[in-house]
Amino acid sequence: MSSQPATTTLWRPTGPEELDLVRQSGWRAWPPRLPEQPIFHPVLNEDYAIRIARDWNVRHSGVGYVTRFEVESEFLSRYPVQQVGGRTILELWVPAEELHAFNAHIVGEIRLTHEFS
Repeated sequence: MSSQPATTTLWRPTGPEELDLVRQSGWRAWPPRLPEQPIFHPVLNEDYAIRIARDWNVRHSGVGYVTRFEVESEFLSRYPVQQVGGRTILELWVPAEELHAFNAHIVGEIRLTHEFS
């Protein structure tokens, strides 16, 4: 009997276009970055994700979403936690060219947890 790998919960605030692509993947993968998006930024806490979705995505897209997903912790250890503001403003910086490998280490489905408009 194989044991499940340890996982880390991540959140991702997103807009409607990206969420549509996640839905098309069967809720299993993040879409490739656009040329002006060299980094994929999942965040380490739900409150931060909610703030971005509510305050930024709604302003720019009319709607903002928060997703939650699990990634193998051992794989994530290659990405140092980035503190980009206050104590709880924490995210990972995944280079666009590593997103395919990142997606391969998602455990289970990406889940939609909040919607703001």
